[in-house]
Amino acid sequence: MSALPSYRWRLAPDGLATRRQLRALGLRPGGQDVVAEIHRPRRRRPPLVAYLYRVDRAKPVRPMTPARAAALAAAMRARRTCPNCRTDAGYCIPRSLGMCVPCADSPSLSSC
Repeated sequence: MSALPSYRWRLAPDGLATRRQLRALGLRPGGQDVVAEIHRPRRRRPPLVAYLYRVDRAKPVRPMTPARAAALAAAMRARRTCPNCRTDAGYCIPRSLGMCVPCADSPSLSSC
């Protein structure tokens, strides 16, 4: 057990939010420390734990710059490109296959 205040699922006081809740409000934690935990019980498994931040200390989300947008587009393009046939699959290549589905399904792995 930690030294942070703990609340049960859906019983956290107003003014505290998780990262996802802050993001939905257009905010980010902004370097502040975690102020509390929320525990969601599960059967036969340890509870899920989410960290809570103060909403009044949260900062606005940084805007997307052209350079960040270009870097994100390049990363997504790399995830869609099949390393075997070098074509854009139109979807993210499954990591379990390591190549596009037509390449994985074909008996000869030389081309799609």
